[in-house]
Amino acid sequence: MQYLRSTIFFVTMVLSAVVFALPALLLYPFPFSVRYRFISQWARFNIWWLKVTCNLSYEVEGLEQLPRESAIVFCKHASTWETLALQQILPPQTWVLKRELLRVPFFGWGLAMLKPVAIDRASGRKALKQLIDQGKICLDEGRWLIVFPEGTRMAAGKMHRFGLGGAMLAEKSGHPVVPIAHNAGHYWPRHSFLKKPGVIKIRIGPVIDSTSLKAAEINGRAEQWMIAAMADITGEPEEIVERKQ
Repeated sequence: MQYLRSTIFFVTMVLSAVVFALPALLLYPFPFSVRYRFISQWARFNIWWLKVTCNLSYEVEGLEQLPRESAIVFCKHASTWETLALQQILPPQTWVLKRELLRVPFFGWGLAMLKPVAIDRASGRKALKQLIDQGKICLDEGRWLIVFPEGTRMAAGKMHRFGLGGAMLAEKSGHPVVPIAHNAGHYWPRHSFLKKPGVIKIRIGPVIDSTSLKAAEINGRAEQWMIAAMADITGEPEEIVERKQ
């Protein structure tokens, strides 16, 4: 039944991407707010459909922590789930992502309509400058920016040391950082077709005021909170995996 439920969810998820992508292209001349309102309904639909088909829902702790101004979100990256759920939980947003994702038919077209910060991760300093320059524009326009500081989806129970890109943006822009932890990787693991039934726990941490902090300090505070939050949510400490040089 788990395989059947996961199959039904996956097929509908793909078909719905096609259904939403085509009319979304017609919204290109409209403001970001209009495009986002329409395209984000795809994520909302699939979060609802995930509950119906796979009996997988979620609960949020810490919504009162969210600032009123636009912020940089440092989110745990372990699943596809968080890329959908954040659109239902947080204000209008866009993401820092690898440029290759924009080439995916239908799904990538929708992403491109939401003005992401699409970087070439192999370009080093150029990618960092792009993140800072485009990230500032995004935040100043009132959009929240989602950063996955681990850089890639991590297996459940493992965590990468945070990259400095998001923290550098926070230092240069002065916008606050909101750390978010969750255990979606235990229910919808990376590279996994099967979805396990249950309730994903998502925790929003205290805002980090970046106005008087250096990037290393911002990262240190966010990382230490994430380590403690993940251990509390899952009941066991995460294995820290150092980044490859």
